[in-house]
Parts: sequence; C-alpha cells; structure tokens
Amino acid sequence: MVYQTDWSVIPNNIGLFLEGLWLTLEISALALLFSIPIGIIIGLLRISRNKLVSFIATAYIEVMRGIPLLVLLLWIFFVLGQFLSLGPYWSAVLGLATFSGAFVAEIVRAGIQSVPKGQMEAARSSGMKYSQAMRLIILPQAFRKVLPPLASQFIILIKDSSLVSVISVVDLTLVSKNLVATSFRSLEVWTFVALLYFLITFTLSQIIRYFEKKYQVSE
Repeated sequence: MVYQTDWSVIPNNIGLFLEGLWLTLEISALALLFSIPIGIIIGLLRISRNKLVSFIATAYIEVMRGIPLLVLLLWIFFVLGQFLSLGPYWSAVLGLATFSGAFVAEIVRAGIQSVPKGQMEAARSSGMKYSQAMRLIILPQAFRKVLPPLASQFIILIKDSSLVSVISVVDLTLVSKNLVATSFRSLEVWTFVALLYFLITFTLSQIIRYFEKKYQVSE
C-alpha cells in the first residue's frame, strides 16, 4: 500500500503549532534567563581560591554534564516536583535552567580566564579589592567575550526543550505527537516541525553571526 500524503493537516492545525512553538520559545527564554545568574555564580565559584568552594562548583558542573537532560527532567518532575508542587511547566524551566547553568558556568569561567591577568594585577595595585576589580574591570571585559557562546547556548536550549514533552508540557513536540496520534500523518507533521525548528535555529544563528562580525570589526 502506497502512502498518500495529505498536507492539509498543517494549515488545518496551524493554530496548535503556533501555540506549541510559542510555549517552546517561552520555556527556552525563561530557562536561559535563570541559567545566566546560575552560570555566573557557579563560574565565579569555579575559579575561587577557596578549594572547597571550587570543588563544590566543579562537582555541580560535572554532575549536570554527566546526567542526561531527559533523566534530569523526569527526576525533577516526579521526585522534586512532588515536594515543591512545581507542575510540568516550572519543572521544565527548572530542569533546563539547572542543566544549562552548568554549561553557562564554563562559558563564564572561560571568558574570565581569557582576560589578561595583568588587568587584575593592575586593578589590585591601584587599591581595588578583589571583588571590586572583578566587578568593575574583569567582568565587563569577559561579558563581551561570552555573548556569542551564550547566544549559541540559547539555540541549544531551544532544541533541548523538545524533551520537555515527556513531562506533559504542551510544547511544539507534544502538540505534534498528539496530532500524529489523531491524524496518522506522521510524515507531514514531523517534516513541518523539523522545518520550524530549523528555521528558528538557523535564523538565530545568522543573527549571532552578524553580531559576531560586527563586534570583530569594532574591535
């Protein structure tokens, strides 16, 4: 039996696709918003001279990088979520944020360590405290260096967010699963969803590339 395509399932359900897409972008943006302060704090602790503090930060990074995101989402929803009454939406945001925070921490650490050590030495010799030098001299320079990889992390988050459908978040992926279950149009639905993800990530990558080139020229 030859499979007969029927693309009418796409325009007939475009509203559902857009709702799922909006929720995907919303969760990804919130997760990135929360992962940035997590990453900055952990990144700073990671380079701390206090060995215990540095060890704790390193342990967090290694644990988050060593656990599959899918397992982390399931654990937060079914275990932690039951005690905190998080629900699917905030379980998804928390899971993505804590997972992404580990990668943001490494981006922040690399950005800080890319600033020449002479900058810190010059700031300290001028009478600044370590915290002042870090806040006023080092972090502003590091921030400009980490913007491109942070933007790339947002693209990764958008793709990773497709996993939140397993904890009943009605994102683009779950909307598509439900449509396939009712219409039996897997080829049409998944092809369209793949195209949506590609268009979003490709557009964002082009925007990032534009600002990277603009930054290089200004340098």
